[in-house]
Amino acid sequence: MKKKREPKLPKTKKLDAYIEGAGIVEQKNIVDTLEENYMPYAMSVIVSRALPEIDGFKPAHRKLLYTMYTMGLLKGDRTKSANIVGQTMKLNPHGDQAIYATMVRLARGNGALLHPYIDSKGNFGKAYSRDMSYAASRYTEAKLDSICAELFTDIDKDAVDFMPNYDNTLTEPVLFPVRFPSVLVNNNIGIAVSMASNICSFNLREICDTTIAMMKDPEHDVSSTLQGPDFPGGGFIVYDEEEMQKVYKTGRGSIVVRGKYTFDKESRCIEVTEIPPTTTVEAIMDKVLELVKLGKVNEISDIRDETDLSGLKLTFDLKKGKDPDEFMRKMFRLTPLQDAFSCNFNILIAGNPRVMGVYEILQEWIDFRMECVKRMIYFELGKKKEKLHLLLGLKKILLDIDKAIKIIRETDEEAEVVPNLMIGFGIDEVQADYVAEIKLRHINREYILKRTDEIDNLKNEIADMEETLESPRKIKKLIIEELTEISEKYGQPRRTLFAQAFDDEDEEEEEKIPDYTVNCFLTAEGYFKRITAASLRMSGEQKLKEGDEMIFEQELSGKTELLFFTDKFQVYKSCVNDFADTKASLMGDYVPAKLEMEQGERIIRMITTEDYSGHIILFFKNGKCAKVPLSSFETKTKRKKLANAYYDGSELIAMYKLPEDTEFILQSAAGKILIFNSALVLPKAARDTQGVQVMRLTKTELASALPYSEGMIEEPDRFLSKTIPSAGAMSDLDINQITFE
Repeated sequence: MKKKREPKLPKTKKLDAYIEGAGIVEQKNIVDTLEENYMPYAMSVIVSRALPEIDGFKPAHRKLLYTMYTMGLLKGDRTKSANIVGQTMKLNPHGDQAIYATMVRLARGNGALLHPYIDSKGNFGKAYSRDMSYAASRYTEAKLDSICAELFTDIDKDAVDFMPNYDNTLTEPVLFPVRFPSVLVNNNIGIAVSMASNICSFNLREICDTTIAMMKDPEHDVSSTLQGPDFPGGGFIVYDEEEMQKVYKTGRGSIVVRGKYTFDKESRCIEVTEIPPTTTVEAIMDKVLELVKLGKVNEISDIRDETDLSGLKLTFDLKKGKDPDEFMRKMFRLTPLQDAFSCNFNILIAGNPRVMGVYEILQEWIDFRMECVKRMIYFELGKKKEKLHLLLGLKKILLDIDKAIKIIRETDEEAEVVPNLMIGFGIDEVQADYVAEIKLRHINREYILKRTDEIDNLKNEIADMEETLESPRKIKKLIIEELTEISEKYGQPRRTLFAQAFDDEDEEEEEKIPDYTVNCFLTAEGYFKRITAASLRMSGEQKLKEGDEMIFEQELSGKTELLFFTDKFQVYKSCVNDFADTKASLMGDYVPAKLEMEQGERIIRMITTEDYSGHIILFFKNGKCAKVPLSSFETKTKRKKLANAYYDGSELIAMYKLPEDTEFILQSAAGKILIFNSALVLPKAARDTQGVQVMRLTKTELASALPYSEGMIEEPDRFLSKTIPSAGAMSDLDINQITFE
């Protein structure tokens, strides 16, 4: 009889049969989950990946350079980069692409470092170019640059700790025993979790001189020996004494760097040969082309990237009659040809991230280097003491060499040779073993006398080392000698020079467009029109999108600033001159697209100002009112977007520009009306302040708020309050229906 076939179970049921507890959702505290899963990752990124340590290197840099050192690439010929990358993978598990990208940045060919650590051959890209990609590792070659000798000195003499690699088959140094403050000599950028590091480079000679001066006098004024950062790409630092001191003392601050250019009168070409370290040639060209399209730059007929093997060159063809210096000042204002390097000297000290100024970093490095020198001396001291101990045993044998030979010859078993020598001469096992291993040719008196003559020298050296270990002054003297030697050997002239700020550095850009009055319109859908008076007189009806309506109409100057407040609690800043003249028959510019607002973000109000005087007053559904100075929205830079533009804890009912205090009339959804003077509300500098309670509400909400003018309602004294908060008084009037004659 045919066996009956069992029905096939659905796949999910089969899984449930084999996986115990499958499909059960376990609730867990999100704080516990973050601590168990996210925090270990975050700490790993901070401590073991993104931030440099006091030797100036991140783990990825250290693994690469140490691998090259063990490959013997400090001397000799270059080898293929692919070979180096492959060997580095024994220490670095993050893959060949990540290792090679690290290698590229350290290479001389890339030009990212003031003192490159890798001597390269082939195409390693350029730090000043965004689009110039580096060649694959199989095509390029590399070896360690000569300055790397200063990174590895005494590394084999216990100067630093070693740790096992990721699979416990090799060991690698925890830090390099660097002989100079490399942490400040080469720039370093790192982005960790919730923190970052951005260290600029300083001139090697100046850093060495400053370190020496600090070792001699801890109260030394750093600015007297350290002029300022020295960037690999050169350029000019726009010197600001206050900001520079801030960087030196706190490790934070902004260094403004300006490009370098020359002007050829015959060809009327401006050639830019040095740019700030924070930008690229392509970024500058993109910005200039954008300005040309907007009509803000019309002084040039062409722009070319003429970079070649001789170096960077960005060329502008200047039109006749245009002043080159005036044009470049405009470029410095409007393009990344002048940019700011934001310093954030965040360094790992004993595994803990710390933001430190130059003073503190150099002091930490001095302490670190002193510890390295001490450890090296301890190591050498131990070796010399061991050698002295052996020679003292050899000296005792010198008293009767024949006796030693006799003991060895008359000993029947090899294992008894050392014990018999110990008994015969009163020496320990180590000394006896050393004597027993002396070659037959070396048991002559001359050899032994030469060896024992070293005893006095060893004793003097040991005494000198012990004295050095007990004297911080002597250790500092050794370090000072090292720094002086390195400064003379590797020092080079400054690449980045200094310039003064222009007189109009902080002034707003002077537009070439005439500053005439125009009629400005804004619709509820976000369309903005700028129409001249003549064009408006000849125009017919305003063209609007279906369902759209006009919410703003006013005559404004071309320099008037426009503040667009949105429903995402943000404000976008623009200027009337940023918009081109148009006609009433056109819809105008769509502001959300022009100002690159977020998807779905909607304009709720536009405020205009020329000098940021006065206040903005805001009314919220919960009955609160905030008065914020317009100056709170002013920025020194040309930032177009400001977050947290107003309070987000309650729905915004109304917003008005307030040149001076005046009276407002409020109405609640329950029908109560309140009239009060805005002088009762004190201004708060914070843009997102929640303000103060103006209308006391019970189980209702604020419905509307309007500026009050005499004659708007009958018996206004019944609703007027001289104190806030106030509940107001009942009325059948709907203030939204009031019409103004």
